[in-house]
Amino acid sequence: MVTAVITGASSGLGKEYIEAIIAQYPSVDAFWLVARRKELLREIAEAHPDKTIAAISLDLSKEESIDKFEQLLKENNPEIKVLVNNAGYGKCDDFFASNRRSQTGMVDLNCRALTGVTRLCLPFMLDDSLVLNIASIASFAPTPRMSVYSATKAYVLALSKALHDELRPRGIKVLAVCPGPMNTDFWTVANVPEGKSRLIDKLPRVDPKEVAEGSLRAAKRGKLVYTNSLFYKVYRLLAKLLPHGFLMEFTEI
Repeated sequence: MVTAVITGASSGLGKEYIEAIIAQYPSVDAFWLVARRKELLREIAEAHPDKTIAAISLDLSKEESIDKFEQLLKENNPEIKVLVNNAGYGKCDDFFASNRRSQTGMVDLNCRALTGVTRLCLPFMLDDSLVLNIASIASFAPTPRMSVYSATKAYVLALSKALHDELRPRGIKVLAVCPGPMNTDFWTVANVPEGKSRLIDKLPRVDPKEVAEGSLRAAKRGKLVYTNSLFYKVYRLLAKLLPHGFLMEFTEI
């Protein structure tokens, strides 16, 4: 069966990708939805009775979960058309006073798990298939008080650019998705309550539904990086032109 694999699929942007893929890729019959909260994945599956949906409860920050995912691939041999690496989180803290596990956990999930899942899925991917790696506008320049998060997303951006070139001869298109702030659970997990950040409260929000739909179209066209909203496209350009030491005066959260 032609399959889409989505990590971090239980809510927010990951959930929006399900609807976007159904609309733009009617040939996709099956979905592998990977997240920790199995009850939410089951609700999604019940909402789409016409699709074969596997609710896969894994904590991808743990190496044994990556091993379980590898075993599932070998046992089921799916024909993967779309891979969306959406699992990830951020934490807003002064690095010196932060919790060590929360900081290294970001590296484990945002970087190591994304890399592992991508590598494991590639042998099962069809010609003209897509890999969408969810980065962030934080990948464009360092973000004080979200230093590790922005560093992990810079990794995702660099990896995606390299794989875009490396995998093109194999018929696999790779896109780095770099959205601005969205109204999702991300900010609750990140510990950035409304009214407490001098930066985040002033930035325009982007619609997760539009990000999912627009990035999927951009990936099909073979684009390298996707950022929606003119405001954030301008920031992406400025991050290329201006010294990061200067930009960090404005990016601190």
